[in-house]
Amino acid sequence: MAQIKIKNLTYTYPDKKEKSLRNINLQILPGEFVLIVGGSGSGKSSLIRSIASLAPDFYGGKQEGDIFINNKNLKTTNRRELVQTLGIVFQNPESQLVMTDTEQEIAFGLENIGTEEKTIKRRIMEVTSALSLSDFKNSFIAQLSGGQKQKVALASVLAMQPEILLLDEPTSQLDPIAGEEILTMVRRLNEENGTTVILVEQKLERCFHFADRILVMEEGKIVKDSRDIGEIVKWAVKKENQYIPPLSKLFAKAGYRDIPLTIKSGRNIIGKENLMKEESKVVKTIPEKSNNIEKSILKMKNIWFNYDSEHEVLRNINLDIKKGSFSVIMGENGGGKTTLLKILNGLLRPTKGKVEVMGRNMKKLKIEEISKNVGYLSQNPKDYLFLPTVKEEMEFTIKNLHLEKEVHIDDLLDKLEILEYKQSNPRDLSTGERQRVALATVLASNPKILLLDEPTRGLDYDIKEKLGKILKKFQEEGMTIIMVTHDIEFAAEYAEDVILLYEGDIIEKGNKKEVLTKSTFYSPQISRLFYDYEEKIVTLEEGLKFLNKEKRKRDEVI
Repeated sequence: MAQIKIKNLTYTYPDKKEKSLRNINLQILPGEFVLIVGGSGSGKSSLIRSIASLAPDFYGGKQEGDIFINNKNLKTTNRRELVQTLGIVFQNPESQLVMTDTEQEIAFGLENIGTEEKTIKRRIMEVTSALSLSDFKNSFIAQLSGGQKQKVALASVLAMQPEILLLDEPTSQLDPIAGEEILTMVRRLNEENGTTVILVEQKLERCFHFADRILVMEEGKIVKDSRDIGEIVKWAVKKENQYIPPLSKLFAKAGYRDIPLTIKSGRNIIGKENLMKEESKVVKTIPEKSNNIEKSILKMKNIWFNYDSEHEVLRNINLDIKKGSFSVIMGENGGGKTTLLKILNGLLRPTKGKVEVMGRNMKKLKIEEISKNVGYLSQNPKDYLFLPTVKEEMEFTIKNLHLEKEVHIDDLLDKLEILEYKQSNPRDLSTGERQRVALATVLASNPKILLLDEPTRGLDYDIKEKLGKILKKFQEEGMTIIMVTHDIEFAAEYAEDVILLYEGDIIEKGNKKEVLTKSTFYSPQISRLFYDYEEKIVTLEEGLKFLNKEKRKRDEVI
């Protein structure tokens, strides 16, 4: 018998003409692990919100059709009963954290349903231990990193022990190790406790193989629904659909009949590995060289930083960023990545050490001078958007920086492929479009250096590809780009250099191929497939060339 039953569900957000969900009919069995994939605006989050009764109860709008959970219509189910059956974790943890410290946040839901104090303490112990949050039980929420906040949000939901777990991109703010840890734990809950899991996720390499069933959504409709994961992969390949992991995409494009979902099965399919390894040793990888990197544009010398006297966030950082380079900073949540960016753009002053921008001591530069030369886009593009139209957002920025004679709005919007939205309200745009509007306001000053804090968070493959190409275009024009990210696949595709931060220290830096191919966890899926090979491969295109070359060699031998 179905645990969740959806009949003829249609949903429209307030002040929107287009329906976000169109005549959805769906049944989910108890204990299923359902993965929902699709592009931005396809209806994934809207479906999750509807099942949680947040749309229309919280978001407003108009809903038609019915949703039943355990045979009870959501329209007649009270909220207290629902929260004990169903838990939801949002993409942005800020939207669901209400208390001041971690322990209070986890206890909040339990206290509201009258749970005994003894039980509350036990559950707090269990979830903080499972999510590696024990050291942060008494920490203020405001002082946690984005990834740590995401863990707290998940802990507060898991403490309620829901029958159904709804997850809307729960790993979007987590580093690769924490992301794997969370999804593995969710899979364990599903397998060992029988928890029904409905997951929306963009990083498919992390979770595709966990799913019992996959739903593909487009334009508010479920266009594919299958419990045969292999069938989904073949269907996606035929449709030239991007919603399969890089590994599966590689083998499909290389013409293999069997399409793997895991590295282990991928290596088994390749076969004759010893022959391939021997032959591949003759290939020497020449590190990529950046254009226009004759001189340094940013330097950090012996940088230390702490928010309080007890905890050092950055420790003796020495960094030399070359002009025209594209570098990514990766590392654990709370490791100091965002703090480092804020020091580079003057928002924070180091406790000790010196920062040089274009050969000048940052301490001697005025804020206006830094703003014109160093652009900074934070994790949340909504922080930048508050006016009724995109045009007004741009005009405000230009006026604020006294750039009236220097900026051609239309040219910049056209370069970012958002000129058609010039008269639109930014809040009506998709996540990717809002991201580019916020980026346009940052680029209005034509900065020499662009700092980006997790710009790909929540973006689907197509939008990330568009953003990557745009950033490469600006780099080719001489801009220096430094980006904090947990998106290893994006870093492998578009960056040149990688900097790894751990507990405030730089533990590795260098060309992306050298850094990524040496790492176990901070490596793209394609790279892990060829981990034992001499040739350093980090992108799908490189992997495809290598497989095709080896297939030709084998054919010649035969």
